[in-house]
Order: sequence, then structure tokens, then C-alpha cells
Amino acid sequence: MNYKNSHTLILNNIARFIDLTELEKKKYLSLLTEIKVKKKAFLMKAGDVTKYEYFITKGCLKVYTIGEDGAPHISMFAIEDYWTGDMVSFMTKEPTHYFIKATEDSELLGVSRANYDLLFHEIPKFERFYRMLYQRSLVSYIKRSNHGLSLTAEERYIEFKMKYPKVINRITQKDLAGYIGITPEFMSKIITKVNRR
Repeated sequence: MNYKNSHTLILNNIARFIDLTELEKKKYLSLLTEIKVKKKAFLMKAGDVTKYEYFITKGCLKVYTIGEDGAPHISMFAIEDYWTGDMVSFMTKEPTHYFIKATEDSELLGVSRANYDLLFHEIPKFERFYRMLYQRSLVSYIKRSNHGLSLTAEERYIEFKMKYPKVINRITQKDLAGYIGITPEFMSKIITKVNRR
């Protein structure tokens, strides 16, 4: 994706929540850092301090932790027009517990902590933007946690398929199993069963 297209994508994302003047758009874009991550490379590892809030302009990444059993527990997949990172580490400057790994060659725009603070000072309406972004993220997290307790693995798969149709064909069955919280073998059985209907 070229520079102009990536800027259009992030400005359109922001425009869902706040209106910016042309001067504010230029100021905001000047605070962004372009980041490229090759497929299978890490954007972030557990133990790192999160330096950016990331916006994906191209590609796909997975966000996960490693359980005591050594298995990855995937909390989200992030594709174009998604934000990702570890807000707690970003805000507190403490080490993250998460890994973020590219599942495709990916391009991102990053907002550093210093520029994030500068942004609030120079364009205060961004406080509203980030508040709404974090609220939506929190609601999504709570729903996912509740569904993990109340839905069967098959129901979680069907819901994922319906909610994220642009993601389902871009991830491996193994990663999908890590997101649903089951073994890849059980995931294969569920997919076969659902596809037979």
C-alpha cells in the first residue's frame, strides 16, 4: 500500500468518530511512524514495552499470549483498518505479556507515546476519538470473555465466521483453534461438521 492510501485509510477510520480540519489532518499524519513487518516476524514480544498504538494499513497480525501448557492463546487477529497493541503496556510503560506476530507481510502506522501525549495537547478532540476506540475495545473484550464461558466451541466458530468474514480465509486452522480455545484436531472436526450443513 502506498503512503497516500495508508493515510486515507487511517483518516477515514478517525472520521467515524471525530471531524478534523485539513490542518489537523496534516498535523496528525506528521506524528505517525511507518512500520513494516515481514510474514512470521514479531512486531512485539512478551517482555517488551509497547512503544506504539498500531493501525494496520496492509496485512494480518495475531495477538496472543503463551499459556502454561506452552500453547498460544490468541486474543485477536488484526487486519487492514484495525488498531492493535497493548494499551496497558503503552500507558504504564510496563512490559507486555503479549506477542504480536505477522501472519502476512504487513504495513502499519504507529503513534508513539510521546506523540500520543502531544496529540492530546495540540488537538484535544483526539481524547474523544481514543476514548471511543478504547470503549469499543473494552466492550468487544467483555463480550468475547462472556461468550467463552457461555458458548460451545462450535458456536464460537460460527460467530467468528459471521463476525469476521474478511479474516476467516486469511488465517490458518491452527491459529483459528488458538483463538477459539480448542485443539487443531477438534477445530478440524467442527469445520467439517459446520460445512456439511
